[in-house]
Amino acid sequence: MILFRKFRVLILMVFLVACTMHIMIDLLPKLEKRAAGPDTGNGGCQCAHIPSEEVGSWGKQRIRSAVEPGWPDKHTLRILQDFSNEPNSNLTSHSLEKITAIGERLEAFKRMKQFAGAADNQKTLIGDASGGKTVSVPVVSRLAALFEHPLYKTDLPTITDDDTLFNVNTDIRFYPKAAGNQEWHNEANAEDDEYPPTGDVTADSYPNWLRFHIGINRYELYSRHNSVLDALLKDLVTQRITSVAMKSGGTQLKLIMTFQNYGQALFKPMKQTREQETPPDFFYFSDFERHNAEIAAFHLDRILDFRRVPPVAGRLVNMTREIRDVTRDKKLWRTFFISPANNVCFYGECSYYCSTEHALCGRPDQIQGSLAAFLPDLALAKRKTWRNPWRRSYHKRKKAEWEVDPDYCDEVKQTPPYDRGSRLLDIMDMTIFDFLMGNMDRHHYETFEKFGNDTFIIHLDNGRGFGKHSHDELSILVPLSQCCRVRRSTHLRLQLLAKEEYQLSHLMEESLVRDRLHPVLIQPHLEAMDRRLRLVLQVLAVCVEKEGYSNVVEVDDIPWARGARDTATRRNAIHR
Repeated sequence: MILFRKFRVLILMVFLVACTMHIMIDLLPKLEKRAAGPDTGNGGCQCAHIPSEEVGSWGKQRIRSAVEPGWPDKHTLRILQDFSNEPNSNLTSHSLEKITAIGERLEAFKRMKQFAGAADNQKTLIGDASGGKTVSVPVVSRLAALFEHPLYKTDLPTITDDDTLFNVNTDIRFYPKAAGNQEWHNEANAEDDEYPPTGDVTADSYPNWLRFHIGINRYELYSRHNSVLDALLKDLVTQRITSVAMKSGGTQLKLIMTFQNYGQALFKPMKQTREQETPPDFFYFSDFERHNAEIAAFHLDRILDFRRVPPVAGRLVNMTREIRDVTRDKKLWRTFFISPANNVCFYGECSYYCSTEHALCGRPDQIQGSLAAFLPDLALAKRKTWRNPWRRSYHKRKKAEWEVDPDYCDEVKQTPPYDRGSRLLDIMDMTIFDFLMGNMDRHHYETFEKFGNDTFIIHLDNGRGFGKHSHDELSILVPLSQCCRVRRSTHLRLQLLAKEEYQLSHLMEESLVRDRLHPVLIQPHLEAMDRRLRLVLQVLAVCVEKEGYSNVVEVDDIPWARGARDTATRRNAIHR
């Protein structure tokens, strides 16, 4: 017992000695500073310092290297840490880290201001008449200027109930769950379905994918300045993915993704880097489908003012959390594995490139892809599939009829639905669109069945575009060179996009900057579009010289109506 007490006393003494030494070490720098007061600049003053000045000075000191004389020694840092929790202290251990970041940002901001100042000196300044001040010339957006051009402000005919895909009854009420109400968070709570919503739900409260569907009409998928479009593109990137399944059909792997607001989109994962070109020995039907081609095709279609490609946005997807963990497709789930480089990979099931050798791997589990908004369900809005008259043979040795018959277009013009209306002009628009992308894989196209033959054609499945920038596939332009027909609005816009003040490559670059996966296209692909645009205009110039302007350029002030009347007039003149 006595031995135990002696041991306790020994421990207590050791503890007291340690505390005494700790206090002496902490007070030693203060005593040294007070003793050196007359020799220093502050004269040993114990007055309070301004906190902001201390913060600024420490921010600057943290930016310096540790080997500089002004850097605090270990004792000073220890004091700062020990007394950081006192009420009078303005520097905590966390604030030191913040000060470091603030100091680094201040230095970076100063460098940015220096560069900006140098750039501003090179800009032309305009004098302010009122105060004599100078202001820099604002940078004008080419894309905004293009959309303000009169060619991009033409009015559509009056939209009737027969011209809209859906006749929306505003009295219909939607449950908040089905309408994508942002205040609804609990997906698993089935009791919410038992209670009807309180108050009226207007069309403006519908989820963006539904508002997009409602806006489809006979003439366009979406209007030029539709605010829903930007909101839908944002949803494609930010909405939580709740389920994933493989899309049936097709040659390559595509996934159907469902979002929290019940919208759906088609996901095409990244298979090639932007710099890779299609090998010259590849057939067009065995080429990869590129996610960035889908994104760029949507932007190109919008710049051409066709508005026939469903909205597409790029997204960085977590393969583990947003695909594997939410899929109920066992066939897809079984194809996931970890590569030797510790990356998450999967390959799914499809006709081409669905094997371990062609697996899609993340870095380590992040993968890029394109998300194309779904069109309305076929049960609600039926679509008709048409075989492209200039479809390729999809054979290694055989050629299609149009490749060997120079008068093939004359036969097409006598075949419904190309013998009336604007369908042939739509094919010419699609031909120009595909040539600018270098897309040889246009075997079918679709239209909405409700509108009959007097409607636009939908530009779906553009993943095999932008495969080569060093080669222009002139065979894509055969329909245009054979038929020598084009809409006047399309012809005028092509001429506009070829001008220096607009220039298609610059417009595409500016438009694609908005996408999350920027840069979507490398510079050679952008330059190739300018080159191909000049080739299209050359083909049309040859047609005009050969057949005359009025026989080549179709007036389309009123879509479809004017085209049908002029086509019938010309056909009657030929028969006479």
